Amino acid sequence: MKRMVMVAMAMGLVLAVASPAAEQARGAAAANPVLVLETSRGTIQIELLRGDAPKTVDYIIALVKKNFYRGLRFHRVERTLVQIGDPNSRNVTRRNLWGQTGTTPTVGVLETSKRASHLRGAVGLAHAGTAKNASSQFYIMKAASPGLDGDFTVFGRVTSGMAVVDALKFEDVLKQATIK
Repeated sequence: MKRMVMVAMAMGLVLAVASPAAEQARGAAAANPVLVLETSRGTIQIELLRGDAPKTVDYIIALVKKNFYRGLRFHRVERTLVQIGDPNSRNVTRRNLWGQTGTTPTVGVLETSKRASHLRGAVGLAHAGTAKNASSQFYIMKAASPGLDGDFTVFGRVTSGMAVVDALKFEDVLKQATIK
């Protein structure tokens, strides 16, 4: 390291050395699992924020490993978000029930963080009324909505595929969800 500094100084270069805290933060971010959604319109990659929402991330990962999300449809598509996760959405004859059910047991907790906000690309856990009822349904923000902060758990952020999110239509199918 000392020799690199000397060579860098001789060449007029600035050598940036990361602090141990910065290295630890980078390592923690690298350790976050990535949720890969293969949709009928393309692939979306989501970094799961285990440090901000550990129970929620573990819950979603368990569902992915059981292939729960495979074949579900995006049952809510609005200007500000898209949503998926209702098991009824596999059956188009039950369209009138889409968005009303999820899995049991529920996550059972609201996990909020000042670092995880409802910005474009944020991924949050949907619920009807109380976070304790949140389960398999999640949404991806297409536009910022800070009014949702504190009431819904943000557990991920899109790292690639926002153009796919923007292109999603009502009834588009999620072909496969995997964790990498």
